[in-house]
Amino acid sequence: MIHISKNAAQEIKRIQLSHQKPDSIFRLTVKEGGCSGLFYVFQLDESLPKENSSSAEPQLQFESNGVSIVVDQKSYTYLEGIKLDYSEDLMGGGFRFQNPNVSSSCGCGISFSPSTPEDQ
Repeated sequence: MIHISKNAAQEIKRIQLSHQKPDSIFRLTVKEGGCSGLFYVFQLDESLPKENSSSAEPQLQFESNGVSIVVDQKSYTYLEGIKLDYSEDLMGGGFRFQNPNVSSSCGCGISFSPSTPEDQ
């Protein structure tokens, strides 16, 4: 499961409207790179890839606080149980991640190292 706070849901909806894509699907992906090895990527998709498409990998779809979230199967291994929040402070606003699958993260809060069995 992926959890999105009310504040994060409001910010995602604001982004969808500002990009004139109010019905878009919010995609959360994990890619290699960043200071700690992996990082989060947000994307707005118009639609899901067709299941019979040769390039389509399995997609998981969730609904949280009125936001439709899509995650590919590979990314989900790093995202299962994540809580996504949005908050503003003196430095501006940003998404905050509470990920139970992380052993360490960098100061930016976007890049992380995944947990290993030895960490648990």
